[in-house]
Amino acid sequence: MSSLKEYATFFGQFRERFETTGAIAPSSRFLARSMTRYLRARPADGPPVRVLEIGPGTGAVTGTIVKHIRENDRFDLVELNEAFADHLKQRFETNTVWNRVANQSTVHVAPLQEFSSDGPYDFVISGLPLNNFPADLVDDIFEHYFKHLLPGGILSYFEYQFVRSIRTRIGAKSERARLKSIDKTMGDYCSKQRIRRDWIFPNIPPAWVQHLQKPED
Repeated sequence: MSSLKEYATFFGQFRERFETTGAIAPSSRFLARSMTRYLRARPADGPPVRVLEIGPGTGAVTGTIVKHIRENDRFDLVELNEAFADHLKQRFETNTVWNRVANQSTVHVAPLQEFSSDGPYDFVISGLPLNNFPADLVDDIFEHYFKHLLPGGILSYFEYQFVRSIRTRIGAKSERARLKSIDKTMGDYCSKQRIRRDWIFPNIPPAWVQHLQKPED
């Protein structure tokens, strides 16, 4: 039943707010496992960590994150869409697995640029539909990604495979310019800080996950 409600919530918001939803279906479990790769791989005897999820939507990736939140960890979620945020809050109240970490977790209803925290994060996991945004907003978002990361912290975000290259070929002139600017922003960050890229074919549409690390210095 919770899965049906998640899809109903997702499709309702997709119809109303495509520009900020950006997908036609919730992320697959394969994509969720990739997005949480480094969180899941931390040492069993390691210190507590702080996790920030940006644009969690209905919680397709959140459901994997909460399974790996340990005692004394901190988990913050930043979601602009109020309907999605309400859905997430309800899941923390009613879902047994989510409720286990409810006291360590907070859903913040705000754009990333207006979110402030009491400290940086070990992991930033983002589901924002970056290819839908103005180019200058993508620049700003990446600055905030790394602003919220600890030195050595890891950013994981996804995008659909070849979307920019296809839309650059068939789009109007202004659209091509926007996408080329976004591609340059992402390319600059990836060329300097990417530590891994995962190809996720069992997803609708197929995606890849980029993992970037903030320099220690």
